[in-house]
Formats: sequence, C-alpha cells, structure tokens
Amino acid sequence: MPRPTPGPDGAALRTRLQAIIRDAAPRQIEWLRQLARFASTRGRDEACQRWLAEEFARRGWAIDRYRLAEVPMAGLPGHSPTVGADEDRLWQVVATPPAGAEGRSLILQGHIDVVPAGPLDQWEHDPFEPRVADGFITGRGVNDMKVGVAAMVFALDALAEAGFVPGGRVHVETVSEEECTGNGALSTLVRGYKADACLIPEVTDNRIVRAQLGSVWFRVRIKGRAAHVLETQKGESAILAAYRMIGALEAVAAHYNGIAHASPWYGDIERPIKLSVGKIAGGDWIGMVPSWCDLDCRMGVLPGTDLADVRGRIVAAVEADAAAHGSAAPGVEWIGFQAEGYVLEEGSEAEAALARAHRTVLGHELEPMVLQATSDIRQYGLYYNMPALCYGSCGSGSHTSGERTDLASMSETTLVLALFVAEWCGLVARGEPA
Repeated sequence: MPRPTPGPDGAALRTRLQAIIRDAAPRQIEWLRQLARFASTRGRDEACQRWLAEEFARRGWAIDRYRLAEVPMAGLPGHSPTVGADEDRLWQVVATPPAGAEGRSLILQGHIDVVPAGPLDQWEHDPFEPRVADGFITGRGVNDMKVGVAAMVFALDALAEAGFVPGGRVHVETVSEEECTGNGALSTLVRGYKADACLIPEVTDNRIVRAQLGSVWFRVRIKGRAAHVLETQKGESAILAAYRMIGALEAVAAHYNGIAHASPWYGDIERPIKLSVGKIAGGDWIGMVPSWCDLDCRMGVLPGTDLADVRGRIVAAVEADAAAHGSAAPGVEWIGFQAEGYVLEEGSEAEAALARAHRTVLGHELEPMVLQATSDIRQYGLYYNMPALCYGSCGSGSHTSGERTDLASMSETTLVLALFVAEWCGLVARGEPA
C-alpha cells in the first residue's frame, strides 16, 4: 500500500515544494519559452508534440503519441466536424509518469494548439520568439495555454525532486484541436484514458470555472448573381447580401441573450451570447458583381440549450432573410465546434482538494467564475462523468497581439497543482513498491 504523505496542510511538504519550485523558476521559464517557440497553429503541431514526447520520455514517463485520424469518433457525443484540417496532421500525446496503484487517479490536460498570430506588424516582436520582461512573458500561445502545460509538468517535477511519485495513476495529456473542435481531448477518452478527476490549467486568474458556454461554428454560403460592372443592376451582390445576413444572425444571438436573463450563471452578464463573424470571403473579380460570399461564424450556446435548436434557428434565420429579399437560399455548413455548455456541479471531493491547495498557497478562498467561451472540460465532465476542473494562473491578451502571462503567478500555480496532486492522489516515495 502507498503511504500518503501530508497533503496541502503538511507544512514540511509545502515548504520543500515551494523551495524546489522557486529554484526551478529559471528552468521553467526557459522551458515555457521553448514550448512557445513552436508555431503550433492548426495542423502544424507535430514538431511541438514530438518535442513534448521527448521531454516526457526523458523524465521516464510512458508515452502514447498518435494522430487524430487513428481514433474513430464520428457520431460520438462531443465530436465536432474537423473541417479544413487533415486529421493525419493533428497529433496528440498522453504521458503516464510512474505512480502507485492505490491512490485516486487524475488527468492533467493542456492544449498546445494556438490561434494564428495575425498581422505581424501589430506585434512588438516575433510572436513565436517569446520575450521575458518585467515579470511577464509575451508571445503567441504563452497564455493560451502553454503556461498551463508548463505548470502541470513542473508540478510533477517538483514532487519527483522532493522524492515522491503520485500514489495513483496520472495521465499528462497535451492535445490539439481545443481551439476548433475539442476532438483532441475526446480522442484521449475514446482511446481509454480515464480517471477519477480531470484538471485543465487554463489561465483563469486562479479562479475555478463553474460554468462555460458551448459554441457552434458554421459557414453561411450566400449566392448572388454575377453581372458586368457596367450592368450592376442586372446582378445581385452576394457581398452586400452578407452584410444584411449578419443582422439576421445577430437577431438569433439576441433571442438567446433574452433567455440568458433567467440563467443562474449568465443572468447578470450583458449579452453573454456573442456572434462572431470571424472570416469573410467572396467574389472573383473587382470588375463584376460578386456571385458568392462565405461567412464563417461562431455563436455561443448556453448550458442546457439543445444544439439542434441553435442550428435550426440559424438555418431558419438565413433562409427567411434570403426569401424576404428574393434571393437564393444560402447553404449552411457546420465547420467546427458543435459544443454544449457545461456546468461543474459544486461539492466534489476534487474541487475541495483544489480549494485547500489554493487557500494554502494564495491565502484566500477559491472563487468561481463563468466563462463566456468553451474549453475542453466539457468532454470529461459531460460525457465521461468525472469532475472536470478548470483552474490556472494569471495573464491577459489571449488571441491578441498583446498576449502575455504572469511568471510569478505561474510559479504560485505550479505549487497549487503540486499540492493538489499530493492530496488527491496521495504520494509514494520514489522507488517504493506500489
């Protein structure tokens, strides 16, 4: 039987881990810088995941590195269509450190896919050459969420340096597709990696996510009628129709914002359901009336809302708008996230253990937050019935050219995670039989 060591209230353990993490801070910062140098945008994650697998193997962890295409998921709850990406180029890694056999098991998960950098002239430096200054590191992906990966890895490193391994099985997962579908997280579960709890250290300013929105991604394919620029009256501009169509989609968002007033989680937030028109493409030639225009959109989804209802209202809105103006009915395609909202029920032992670790390190009670976006926790909580905790350090500017993360907070959060693992899983002395 593993002999659990003192949990977060064990002063000796806490003091030892704090010293280890403090001394390791320069190495952790450099490790994060190296991780963030990988431009792991969608479909370009192989080099990053190979580096991580090598890092984990060097620690003596068992490695499972695989392509998303290797895991059949179509039709499963939580699956979204992977449109615009080759699943043979989407890599996932699950690493399993040495552990005892009697403690509770845990998944520590972080995503390594990042959104595009956008116009480089809006950055003060190369977004994939992170800079450290004034207690922050800046660059694409440092905050969302490679800092979380660094925290969970160095938390386990600290426990190992202190002479311990977790008393129960821990799976360390680095996944892709969090920004588009969530299929990376789902693939780990389908592949058989399950546990008594899951923790994803997204940046939350050291709060725990109580509720998060779902998300529906879709493409509206608007049809116009081409004409020479000399006879524009004979044509119908699909691009101009797109501006009108956006208003019809905003009305769908307004409908759900009306419902949100009654939500126990989102009722106090003004317009929590956002429509984002993230990309517009249309037309073939400046000197002709454009006969097509595509709108790539995202709409938030309240917890408990049926995705079929959201999709149905979107289709009805665009078809009604086209009919009212005598236009051809647009096509609607579902091109990514078809994600339900998620609520973490209060009272789990995992949350209580995290709250104690948080209080021990930060000196105040763990506070909840609601997320006006989606994260991977829904895959574990909604479909695989495990407490799915989202909790991480402080930072700002995700998805912008000002993305940065707080390095002191990374160290504090690393200690919180180490103490959480110590209590949740228990600890066994390294080299001791499990």
